[in-house]
Amino acid sequence: MSKSPAPKILVKRRQLLASGAAAVATLALSATLPGFIGPAAAQEEPIKVAAIYTVPVEQQWVSRIHKAAQAAKERGDIEYVFSESVSNNDYERVMREYAEAGHDLIVGEAFAVEDAARAVAADYPDTAFLIGSSFKPDDANPNFAVFDNYIQDASYLTGIIAGAMTESNNIGMVGGYPIPEVNRLMNAFMAGAREINPEVEFQVAFIGSWFDPPKAKETAFAQIDGGADVLYAERFGVSDAAQEKGLLAIGNVIDTQSDYPDTVVASALWHFEPTLDAAIAKVRDGSFKAEDYGVYSFMKEKGSSLAPLGTFEGKVPEEAMKLVEEKRKAILDGSFTVEIDDSEPKSS
Repeated sequence: MSKSPAPKILVKRRQLLASGAAAVATLALSATLPGFIGPAAAQEEPIKVAAIYTVPVEQQWVSRIHKAAQAAKERGDIEYVFSESVSNNDYERVMREYAEAGHDLIVGEAFAVEDAARAVAADYPDTAFLIGSSFKPDDANPNFAVFDNYIQDASYLTGIIAGAMTESNNIGMVGGYPIPEVNRLMNAFMAGAREINPEVEFQVAFIGSWFDPPKAKETAFAQIDGGADVLYAERFGVSDAAQEKGLLAIGNVIDTQSDYPDTVVASALWHFEPTLDAAIAKVRDGSFKAEDYGVYSFMKEKGSSLAPLGTFEGKVPEEAMKLVEEKRKAILDGSFTVEIDDSEPKSS
């Protein structure tokens, strides 16, 4: 029986050459510098990172990637450039330009350009690609790793809160597209709401856009007319509708309570830092390969959390908050697992 080939590892040849030259130069100086303490003390050079976004960096999902990259830049771990609002038709060209420019790591999303993104990666085997995708890594593209916002843990907890806060037992949910990375969050939220309130029903709608606040707002108004008194704001614009009608909203990915202090009760937060930091470390040590970085978004990996209640502290029923804390601890210690359900959620 033949053995399976060993997994291919991305080794940055130019980094190895550069580090080797730097080591020779450092050793050459050792005899002339008083108090020399060796190459281990030398600061590692930042790696070059480029990001490509199909929406503005203010959009929820992209803002978390941008925030993590800015933090890594401020630490001196990376050099960082980005392009925003890149159309799907232009995405491949921008990827190739960044690869040609010698960036070590290219970050982006391939939800509508999957084939093109993987084709680019195949043409630049010495460049690491960390790409948001609904699909899994493939050893045929050893330098193409995937990620997604697996924040179902925090979404489940916000569902508990929503289920306790609704008075009409009718919750409206507005999403971008019914793809796995949206579906799993909605399904987890619905499961959490049903955990504490089996009577709750849902109105589910998708607007066919990642960034169209007016359309999301109008869709939310329609759900309010249908009886919803709590809205799940997967997209920007939903909380505006809730605010105008004096109702409540649950945030997603970012904490917008400061903008809607009387509206947003709780939010499931995504922290991209664990994902990006893991990729940076692997690019630096030459171990970057095709793998799924989704696990770094789990709550136990500090990739997601429940936002502080802030202005709603003390306003959520005590029973609900006890259940939230019970489930949170169980998620962290592994005694409870939130189901990852990527199927399209349906209205009740």
